[in-house]
Amino acid sequence: MNKRQTRSFAIISTAIAAVAFLGLTLDSHRQFPELTNAASITHEVTRGKDVWHEKNCINCHTIFGEGAYYAPDLTKIAQHRGAPYLTAFLKNPERFYDEQRHRRLMPNQNLTDEEIAGLIAFFEWVANVDNQGWPPRPILVTGSSIPGTDLTLAQQDASGPGHTAEQLPPGARPVSGGEDPIALGEAVFRTASPACHACHSIAPGVNLAGPTLAGLASRAEKIMASADYQGSADSVEAYIRESIVEPSAYLYPGEMYSAGGTSFMPTTYADSLTPEQLDHLIAYLASFK
Repeated sequence: MNKRQTRSFAIISTAIAAVAFLGLTLDSHRQFPELTNAASITHEVTRGKDVWHEKNCINCHTIFGEGAYYAPDLTKIAQHRGAPYLTAFLKNPERFYDEQRHRRLMPNQNLTDEEIAGLIAFFEWVANVDNQGWPPRPILVTGSSIPGTDLTLAQQDASGPGHTAEQLPPGARPVSGGEDPIALGEAVFRTASPACHACHSIAPGVNLAGPTLAGLASRAEKIMASADYQGSADSVEAYIRESIVEPSAYLYPGEMYSAGGTSFMPTTYADSLTPEQLDHLIAYLASFK
């Protein structure tokens, strides 16, 4: 190829690449309204976005994988957790985690009810954006996390034996009327004996000795509506209660979870948990959309 041919080839290739790039760019802009769920951007969503920026949430959290990576990615948080859980957590993060024992540094932003409602609306909008599967996996808290789980070393240590009532997180202490049931339920999840988190992850797609609890509420509705369900539950809460106290009433598909018609899930929780603790645990698990 002589110099003239080389020059022509370079010019033509550049022109084709430029046309292709321009076409792809225009096509992307054409799809943006649908991909970004733009029709659902309400005043409340905008207010929630403003709160997100005003409180500098991105200094710790990420959305679409972009942010500080100090705390979990919140891209799909509205799909993983329901509004009751998010509301309770945003009102009083300290009820869910003890900063000294669990090393959770989520500050109480003293958000108003309107700000919380706006943030949740913003999270719901973000969760419905077509992000093409990004980030590709749940982004959990970095640093001291235990491989294969969503626990920190401090959380695991806090659930172990040898702690007094004052040292344990809220769900393991005598219940007082001022504490949120979902927060108490999360503490029960980590401090029950045996601890629920020893077998169950709350991260989507992360199955341990037991199936992941992510999306439990919506999954429970589908199971109860299926022909395979032989239990007696008629609500999500009743299904979760049945799964805890009568784990063999419905056998979750998978050879690793049951054998001979009997679930591997312990049957001792009905005796080891008080009625209040059981109610709190159910409230917490029912918040997993």
